[in-house]
Amino acid sequence: MPNEVVRDSGGLEVLGREECFALLGAAPIGRIVFTDRALPAVQPVNFALSGGDIIIRTVQGSKVAAATRDAVVGFEVDDFDPVSGAGWSVVVTGQARVVSGDGELARLRALALRVWAPGDRGRYLAITPELVSGRRFPARTGSVA
Repeated sequence: MPNEVVRDSGGLEVLGREECFALLGAAPIGRIVFTDRALPAVQPVNFALSGGDIIIRTVQGSKVAAATRDAVVGFEVDDFDPVSGAGWSVVVTGQARVVSGDGELARLRALALRVWAPGDRGRYLAITPELVSGRRFPARTGSVA
């Protein structure tokens, strides 16, 4: 059955790769997960999707740029309605790289990728998704205690 809902062991709806990418494309902010001095670190970032990659602008020499060069990273986006309890989460794991080719840089500069942090964000990072998973949380039923 093509429209059958798949659930995980906790009863949450498992999202397919296509739906995960649709949700990624609609989210304004994500979180990159990387290693900083042998410890896990998480940083919120603006991002865009381009050619199947997740694109992030950052400052040359930043912690994110240094820690993610040719490293495996995580990336997460989500949305949650505190009133209904409904929401979703998408998690991506993939290889990060600094974009350096002139043609690719020109294409990425044309993206509508706005940043809210100050400073010259001329460095572009690309995360190539390898593992993509997502879950949808249903609205709560009944009264909330």
